[in-house]
Amino acid sequence: MKQDLPDAVSRDAHDDLHALLAVQREAFLREPFPAWDTRVRHLKALRAMLLENRDALAEAMNADFGQRSKAEITFAEFVTLKQEIDSALKHGARWMKPQRRSVGRWLRPGRAKVVPQPLGVAGIVVPWNYPLLLAAGPLVCALAAGNRAMIKMSELTPRTSALVEELIGKTFARDHVAVVNGDSAVGAAFTALPFDHLLFTGSTRVGHEVMRAASANLTPVTLELGGKSPAIIGEQARFDHAVDSLLLGKTLNAGQTCIAPDYVLLPEGRERAFIERARTRFAQLYPDFLNNGDYTSIISPRHFDRLLRLADEAQEAGAQLHPLAGHDIASRRFAPVIVTGAPAHTALMQEEIFGPLLPLVTYETLDEALRYVNARARPLALYLYADDARTVARVTHETVAGGMSVNDTLMHIAAEGLPFGGVGASGMGAYHGYAGFVTFSQMKPVFTQARLNGRGLIAPPYGRLFNAVIRMMMKF
Repeated sequence: MKQDLPDAVSRDAHDDLHALLAVQREAFLREPFPAWDTRVRHLKALRAMLLENRDALAEAMNADFGQRSKAEITFAEFVTLKQEIDSALKHGARWMKPQRRSVGRWLRPGRAKVVPQPLGVAGIVVPWNYPLLLAAGPLVCALAAGNRAMIKMSELTPRTSALVEELIGKTFARDHVAVVNGDSAVGAAFTALPFDHLLFTGSTRVGHEVMRAASANLTPVTLELGGKSPAIIGEQARFDHAVDSLLLGKTLNAGQTCIAPDYVLLPEGRERAFIERARTRFAQLYPDFLNNGDYTSIISPRHFDRLLRLADEAQEAGAQLHPLAGHDIASRRFAPVIVTGAPAHTALMQEEIFGPLLPLVTYETLDEALRYVNARARPLALYLYADDARTVARVTHETVAGGMSVNDTLMHIAAEGLPFGGVGASGMGAYHGYAGFVTFSQMKPVFTQARLNGRGLIAPPYGRLFNAVIRMMMKF
């Protein structure tokens, strides 16, 4: 089907993308079901490349952000990726085995199984906030499932994107894994390609555009979006622990995390205690803030200005701002700001914040808190601080979210056996571990008929014998 080219994308660039996809698909057809030993070789090559180039990749990310600590990068990206690869290497041979299924009583002695089959060529669109984790994480799943992959890196992390392209090029043949770099127009052309599966991580707004582009080719999509992830502090929660934990979740990568807590629901009257505890703890975590090398800068001047606008608009509408430290425009350091009394109509309370602003919303009863959450779009993550089983059960069963952590933030994404994905406005589909293997596989159902079978008993011409067999089937 002929498609219009995205604005500012040349015919040559468009043709290059299609040619690359054709080369990868042709290579896939030559080896449509790689043996597990082959997949192991690819996964180990990826792991070696990442670990051997840790310093260079961390330096590139630090340069792209203006300031991002090597320690944080190691924890948030490399440790998680190593675990993902090691898990695939440990379990992948079992994942790819056919799975026996029941045929039911009337098809016996026939046999049924589900055969995991590689889809072909996967497209992976990577955001800027965790450029390595969100490129290599889906790639691990795609490779474990036996696919080839094309990766579109973010233009907001140019040094990291260029280095990943170089390292992938040295590690894999281009007909196996290839990195594509370019601006948003190239990204739009990339998502319009007829992949066998497309995984996009980014904003809900762009997610709409990606899904529209993919629909032209009926390309299956996994959308990892975002939204406003709530945190609920229960009435009997360990309050100081809750504040400390939420602060850790909000300051990692300066809140530039899709599952960062976006607002906090807490019992009425506890706002001042929350602010005081957060201010004390922040000073301990990041002493001499403006010169502290552990805190990440905001990615760009545009995003820094966006956060200032969100705070200013809320303040003008009557909200109170409680900064935990100062900010510096030149270095794009933005300390967390606790916000109280923000009106519901402000952009701060309507849009995903994606930065270190943290609104507090009070409630009188848990019912009220649950109504508040459920009146809004379904979030990518939900956080609950409570120790009593009844509160945990109610929040678990009476809210819908992509994932949930109890008495912690962010950590469900690092749990080896848990799928990661959104629901509704926060995304669709999931990956990580076995869930990622399934996402990039066709779980093909296969039925094998036995030599001796009863199929002829329910074949035309329909008569007395057919009616007797149907009566028996309906009865039992």
